[in-house]
Amino acid sequence: MNEKYCIGADIGGTTIKLAVISTEGEIIKKWEIHTDTSDRGKNITSDINIAINDALDELHLHKSSILGIGAGAPGFVDTDTGYINEAINIGWKDFDFGIELKELTGLPVWVDNDANLAALGENWLGAGRGVENLIAVTLGTGVGGGIIANGEVLNGANGTAAEIGHMTMKKSGGAPCNCGRTGCLETETSATAIVRKAKETVNQYPASTLSELEAMTARDVFEAADKGDPAAKEVLEDVIDTLGLALSNLTVTINPNKIVLGGGVSKAGEQLLKPLKQAYISYALPRAAEACKFELAELGNDAGVIGGASLVKQYYK
Repeated sequence: MNEKYCIGADIGGTTIKLAVISTEGEIIKKWEIHTDTSDRGKNITSDINIAINDALDELHLHKSSILGIGAGAPGFVDTDTGYINEAINIGWKDFDFGIELKELTGLPVWVDNDANLAALGENWLGAGRGVENLIAVTLGTGVGGGIIANGEVLNGANGTAAEIGHMTMKKSGGAPCNCGRTGCLETETSATAIVRKAKETVNQYPASTLSELEAMTARDVFEAADKGDPAAKEVLEDVIDTLGLALSNLTVTINPNKIVLGGGVSKAGEQLLKPLKQAYISYALPRAAEACKFELAELGNDAGVIGGASLVKQYYK
């Protein structure tokens, strides 16, 4: 019997990650192409089609061996049709991406939010392997979330389930968010938020090493806190406490076996994980917390494309 393959596509604002993956989870080829956001991203679908055709030619694979394409986009997705309501970083609005990609490639296409794909990837081959109830959190420029409930990714009534970055964590005085509201989890706990809060806090601590930095990053804040810098410590205590509260509220709703943390901020490792567990436990319903473990994501930048392949495996008939 000829082996079958899936194609994963993870569409970001700067690059599109692509991979050909066997149904057993072996990555046969992975590569990236530039995301052309000009003209409201109208060339992206054809760029993906060309990239896939070139890769299949290189691998000497016929399209009959491909079960389909699983694609992730950073925005609001109708998972039944692959229709993109809005993907701000790409320029898409009211765009029939799924149908267009299917027509161009001649392959079945399934589309979901990029954070959901990361959750599916970790659930298949990563830190959440085989877990029936999983929350995957991506802490980067923004905050993304994906939820696996009873073994299936949770999309909700119109594709906005698990948009945890837009949980309101500050009822007044919060920073503005890309979603048009203020005080979202994303504006309180992302890498962007950490830098903003550090710049605001450093004025109260003239001796802080952070005041010497021209271009501050979240990593700088973690490194300064590790060395005892008071401004950095204050910022991270606030950020981690807020994230722990948000995750405790999700836990009582979803009752997960595991929470997996990924994204650039998660590279802080135990410096993030240890105090986050403490904050989480201080807020969480004890019985729900007993069932839940915290782990760092394992798949890194491959999570999305692996999740795309998992999506194909899940829905291919």
